[in-house]
Amino acid sequence: MLIALKLLGAIALLIYGMKVMSEALQKMVGPQLRHLLGAMTTNRFSGVTTGALVTVAVQSSAATTVMTVSFVNASILTLSQAISIIMGANIGTTLSAWILSAGFSFNITTLVWPAFLLGIILIQAKRHRYVGDFLFGLSFLLFAIGTMSATGREMDLANNQAVVDFFASFDHNRYSTILLFLLMGTLLTCMVQSSAALMAITMVLCSTGAIDMFQGIALVMGENIGTTLTANFAALSANTEARRAAMAHLLFNVFGVLWVLVFFYPFVRAICRIAGVDTAAETIDPTHLTFALATFHTAFNVINTCILIGFIPQMEKVVCYIIRPRQVEEEDKFQLKYIHGGIMKTPEISLLQAQKEIVLFGEQMQRMFAMVKDLYKTDNETAFEKLFKRIEKSEDNSDRMETEIGKYIGNIGDAHLSDETKGKIRNMLRQIGELESIGDSCLNIAKILRRKRESKIRFTAAQDHDIQEMYQLLDEALTRMNAMLSGRKADYDLASSAAIESRINAHRKAAKLRNIESLNHQEYDYNNGSVFNDLIGECEKNGDYIINVVEARLGANLHASV
Repeated sequence: MLIALKLLGAIALLIYGMKVMSEALQKMVGPQLRHLLGAMTTNRFSGVTTGALVTVAVQSSAATTVMTVSFVNASILTLSQAISIIMGANIGTTLSAWILSAGFSFNITTLVWPAFLLGIILIQAKRHRYVGDFLFGLSFLLFAIGTMSATGREMDLANNQAVVDFFASFDHNRYSTILLFLLMGTLLTCMVQSSAALMAITMVLCSTGAIDMFQGIALVMGENIGTTLTANFAALSANTEARRAAMAHLLFNVFGVLWVLVFFYPFVRAICRIAGVDTAAETIDPTHLTFALATFHTAFNVINTCILIGFIPQMEKVVCYIIRPRQVEEEDKFQLKYIHGGIMKTPEISLLQAQKEIVLFGEQMQRMFAMVKDLYKTDNETAFEKLFKRIEKSEDNSDRMETEIGKYIGNIGDAHLSDETKGKIRNMLRQIGELESIGDSCLNIAKILRRKRESKIRFTAAQDHDIQEMYQLLDEALTRMNAMLSGRKADYDLASSAAIESRINAHRKAAKLRNIESLNHQEYDYNNGSVFNDLIGECEKNGDYIINVVEARLGANLHASV
């Protein structure tokens, strides 16, 4: 029981170590990786290379997949480019198997203690703490591998007659046995949620003689399918492009498993010869067994990529045929497009998806303001009420958007993040709060216009001119705001938006003075002047919320709303 607990604890430590390593690397080079994905996918071959390099860098195919899907959604990458990157990610993730194999080949724990010491020093020094985090995660990873290797030897499964008899009951010369172990690998990977952890378990079983090489490779094949099923389950609540990318990943690995099954025994024997393993020998060096598993994992993904790289357009057609757009995505304007809790694996990269959603939020608020302008010009009572209800629904959607995006960003904020990323999260939370306030203000303007209609108030030509000029200024401010939300911050400054805000404030002040003079000259009654004054004042508040969004986007000082 104690040995079994040591093995389970080592697996948990292995998963944690890889997670810490991945997050530390993303903190160091996350933004550069985003630009790399966008710049180095000019063709399918560069896409495969990029996917492999990025996955090797962050040690997480999930991180690469999340970035890729977000770029497809943003129309930066096509689906075919995404498929090539996913192929490369499958090659890059095989590095984990080689690291595990090295851990079973020699006493890797001797490297743990210097890495722990240096990692702690760098973390405490803070200057290079992300490097320290990486070394800390690497230390856990190496320690876990060393513990698993030692625990495997302690278990001595090859001399445990019950275990030997159990696995001996499965004849590896029968395809039914291979299919059974393939299914076991698939299900266990779905349960553990880590193909690296199950690869480590497979190496323990093979190195201790509990299972033979054919059964071990069948488990590895199952792990390749299991890791894609996890992504597909996570993408069930995602949008069409996310589900298509996940399905392409599944098809890639399923195709690979199918052709390997056709040539299973000759292919496995060829791999074993390369690794120096004689499958007919009674005793086999455990080091060679783990090496053979890593060799198979790499050969499987490299050969599979070489076969399918010429059929990416056909794969794209197949996944588009299988995954059809949901009707709700076209009709329900509230549904978030870029962010989905189920596929958020990497906090640093997920901020990109959150910002894309904020861009849509801003565009939705500008469309809402356009409805308010149309409401001002609508004379027909039925059309007025219909448009008013649309504005109410849009404001309700803005509340829900703020809640959902805020919840998503809050979940990102629960992770161990860099100071820069924490600052981005604070700014994003303020952006969505101010955007929601724009929606509230638009609804308030609509309610003032309804009061104007119910009171049968007609503005004078001068009042109408003031309102139209204010609307034009707000539209200009919203257009500038949305350009900043969707563009690079370095390309914009606060001055231009601040100038528009100053014009809005000046116009409000001048319009209110003219309103007072008109009331003094009895050009219209007090009720008319009161509605006009409320309308101009609410428009000016809307301008304050807009400049607040801009300041939050640029990370500028808070704007004091009047």
